[in-house]
Amino acid sequence: MSQYVIGLDYGSDSARAIVVDAATGRQIASSVKYYPRWTEGRYCDASSNRYRQHPLDYIEVLEASVREALAACPEGTARQVAGIAFDTTGSTPAFTDETGTPLALLPEFAENPNAMFVLWKDHTAVKEAAEINDLSRRWHTDYTAYEGGIYSSEWFWAKALHILREDAQVRRKAYSIVEHCEWLPALLTGVKASRDIVRSRCACGHKAMWHERWGGLPDEKFLTTLDPLLAGFRERLFEKTETADKPVGRLTPEWAARLGLTTDVVVAGGAFDCHMGAVGAGITPHTFVRVIGTSTCDVMVAPYEEIGNKLIRGICGQVDGSVIPGMIGLEAGQSGFGDVYAWFRRVLEFPLRKILSASTLVDEETKKRLVEETAERIIPALTAEAEKIPVSESGVIATDWINGRRTPDANQLLTGSIAGLSLAVDAPRIFRALVEATAFGSRAIVERFRREGVRIDKVIGIGGIALKSPFVMQTLSDVLDMPIQVCNTDQACALGAAMFAATAAGIYRSVEEAQAAMNSGYAAEYTPNAKNVAEYAKLYKKYCKLGAFTEASLSENTI
Repeated sequence: MSQYVIGLDYGSDSARAIVVDAATGRQIASSVKYYPRWTEGRYCDASSNRYRQHPLDYIEVLEASVREALAACPEGTARQVAGIAFDTTGSTPAFTDETGTPLALLPEFAENPNAMFVLWKDHTAVKEAAEINDLSRRWHTDYTAYEGGIYSSEWFWAKALHILREDAQVRRKAYSIVEHCEWLPALLTGVKASRDIVRSRCACGHKAMWHERWGGLPDEKFLTTLDPLLAGFRERLFEKTETADKPVGRLTPEWAARLGLTTDVVVAGGAFDCHMGAVGAGITPHTFVRVIGTSTCDVMVAPYEEIGNKLIRGICGQVDGSVIPGMIGLEAGQSGFGDVYAWFRRVLEFPLRKILSASTLVDEETKKRLVEETAERIIPALTAEAEKIPVSESGVIATDWINGRRTPDANQLLTGSIAGLSLAVDAPRIFRALVEATAFGSRAIVERFRREGVRIDKVIGIGGIALKSPFVMQTLSDVLDMPIQVCNTDQACALGAAMFAATAAGIYRSVEEAQAAMNSGYAAEYTPNAKNVAEYAKLYKKYCKLGAFTEASLSENTI
């Protein structure tokens, strides 16, 4: 009898569910559902860098996507599903009560953004992150040591402290904190107490300063010195963490009924999207996997003997078992990649949204269709024109820090910059500069890894941009001067989750065994153009100079 598994990938805007044949990795069916409240822009405020998501969005798309995917499968498939696993964005934490319920699911907090999940891209906690970094450098133990030496406003403790300071109502009710990737498995297995939630090695090691060297989380004295508001949270949180290949439990009767599955389905531990995506892409030691979407997450794995006591500066952490159990997982990334292109598109959409939409020359339905059709064609049209511009004639240089910098050396206060503008510069040239900027930011990460002694032999790209934009991928190959293989699925993260589901369900003995059987192969490979490589080497130096000038200027408060 065939066995199937379900992988769910919770991204920034939507969740996707895939039903996979566990023996081959063949995708039987899939479904993508957008978060309804998030799509409406509720609970977010871009001007203050606040991005919150309601747990009901997560629940509703879970039910809808799994049921729709199963409905597209041959009859009887649901009864043969053996396991289910989740990956999510991160760090995306929320405060809970003693039962482990996110506060936003309680009636009195239903419309309070501070009671919701704080999305990875929320940068409201810049001040708190700076305080964590300052105290860590003065403390007898540097709790940021295994997180690149710099704590980010995108991460667990900074976000928690910011909300505790900002919201007295949440402060009075908050008992504990949960990451999105930990809450979903707990929800489906019927966990009724915060203390019983299985904690993710991936989430806690990379974002919560958890490490076995100092007995788990930072000690109570450190946290209360940071702010007395954190008193008691360490004791109410957790001591141990687990890798995502281990089963958390089985579906409760309620959730089996809601999803159309059986109570025999094993629920695997949770992890972040990029880490499971790297597994889905076939990560091995010395492979640099780029999960390319609104932002990027760059993931590597290394054997214990290669890392030893080495601390990699300026990345998002090195954690035992965060990607593949039995190896050290390394994470880096950019705070903006696809978001950089989306920002430029929004700039160019201004006359469509504000002028054409108010026109009296055509009827409302025609206006709406014109606006949407034109908006959808902006990036393809820019790409077609930008590709025609020789690298040597580009002229415009930009940085990729429109949403701050994640790595190397996190600094969410940074803003983007563009230089080389003249009256001859048009939209395609600016767009090309932005594409090159995202590639230069990628090169800065690769160079940091190499300077820190991490060997990189090949690059794998996954995600929508990797599959859909040859221009971006060729530019990236030229800038990195490395071949790039593109994973042969647009659901690599969900496929990775399916591999963890198959391992947790006992179909495979290890994640590596699941990878070998369930991988999707590669759709394309980009190789560097030698002429462009030489030109980009020169432009990269200009990118570094512009970045240094921008960073120095911002730190001096002169811009």
